[in-house]
Formats: sequence, C-alpha cells, structure tokens
Amino acid sequence: MTVLDGKVAIVTGSARGIGRATAELLSQQGAKVLINDLDTDVAEQTASEIAGDTLVFGGDLTKPGVPDELVQKVIDEWGRVDILVNNAGYTLDAPIHKMSDEWFQKMLDIHSIVPFRMCRAVAPHMREPAKQEKAEGNEVFRKIVNVSSISGTMGNAGQANYSSGKSAVVGLTKTLAKEWGQFKINVNAVAFGFIETRLTAPKTDESVVDIAGEKVQIGVPEQMRQMASFVIPLGRPGTPEEAAGGVFFLCSPWSNYVSGQVLNITGGQFTGMTS
Repeated sequence: MTVLDGKVAIVTGSARGIGRATAELLSQQGAKVLINDLDTDVAEQTASEIAGDTLVFGGDLTKPGVPDELVQKVIDEWGRVDILVNNAGYTLDAPIHKMSDEWFQKMLDIHSIVPFRMCRAVAPHMREPAKQEKAEGNEVFRKIVNVSSISGTMGNAGQANYSSGKSAVVGLTKTLAKEWGQFKINVNAVAFGFIETRLTAPKTDESVVDIAGEKVQIGVPEQMRQMASFVIPLGRPGTPEEAAGGVFFLCSPWSNYVSGQVLNITGGQFTGMTS
C-alpha cells in the first residue's frame, strides 16, 4: 500500500520538468494523475511513460473556460479530485523599462489568474464532499499546492512581471487556507529557488520555444548560472525530483496540520527580506 492510494491528482504543466517529476512521484505513491500541457502530443507521451493510472488534457489554461474543462474531464473519468498542484508556468524576462504591457499581463495570466481559476473549478468537488464528511463525523483531507518562486517572495532583477505573478499566488494561497480550512482542505505554496529545468538551462541562440504563438528565448546566462554555487549554501541547483519532493510532502498525510504556508525549496538560498 502506498501513501496516496485511491487519490486523484491534477498537476498542471506536468509534461516536463518539475511538473513531470511531481506527476511521477504522486503516481508512484498510488495517485491517479492528470497530465497537462499546452502540447497534447507531449502530454500524451509523458503519460505513456509514467507507470500508473493517468489522464491527459492538452490546452491553454489561460483561455477562459479551459480550467473548468480540465477539471470536468477528471470528474467524468474518475469522479473526484483530492489534490491540485498549480504548476504551469514560464518566464518572459526583461528589465522593467523595456517590458511591454503584454509581457507583464501574460505573467499575471499564467501565474495568478490560472491558479485562481483552477481553484475555483475544483471548489465544488472538494467542498461538497467535505460537507457530507463533516456531517458524518469524518475528517478527510484534500490538498492544494500552488507553485510560487523566490522571485515572488524576494524579487529578482529582470523579472518584475514573473515576480508579481508569483507573489500574487502567495496571497491567493493564504486566503484560500483561511476560507477552506473548515473543509479540511490544506492550501499551501512552494517557492522554488534555482532548479535545473529547461527554463534555467544555459541560454543559447537555439534555446527558443513557441509559447502561444510567440517565439520566446528561455534559459539563464552562463555567468548567472556559475554564481549558483556561491549563493546557494548547498552549492548547486536542485533537481526536478528534489523540487517534487517538497510538493509531495504538502500532498501527503504528513502535512494535514500544515496550511497557509510557503515552503522554500532553495538549497538554503535566501536574499533580502522574505514574506
């Protein structure tokens, strides 16, 4: 018997990187997991490579109504939602004096609006069963984990848009923890530091991806990557699997009395005042 036997989990942005590592870990621990990505083909490939019961939903979660469609697919297939991990996201970096309204809004859309809509979409499927369980004297915990970043809690040069979106999700997390605590829904966030993903890989002329029809260069300049060993006490970036471990804790029974918190997964990295 594994920790999450019988549970149903949604992990947004789970075809690659931290999202995929999280989906794999939840599946290994017995959960049925929905895999989501903008690219349906990539999501299907990931789902086929994960041992366990998976479901695929491809689509742009920033479009109105799409989060509701995703949740409804899970309900139609499995009839319940126990865990929601709001992980989908990307970066569009520029100094603020060169940043467009469009780039700023896109970061708010994916990092703040999408988690809000996903939480709203799962609300009836988490709250209503909890009301019945409470009437019967049963205590059943459900989990929401919102992915933030130390860019959101501490700020980061060149990421005014990303930092704003990731900071907003902390406020959402703390508010929902107060609103939904009565339903035994634990709502927490993780703030990642430097984790090795395609978004933090070395920036080259070839490191370009298509995001909603726009060509975006991703990655981190090599000089900044080399600084990691100096600013991270553990001396290196984290792996997606290590990042997923923190998310798993907040999805597990061991976090039943943890709610409204931001778990820093940074290798000990702290710069400036934190919220």
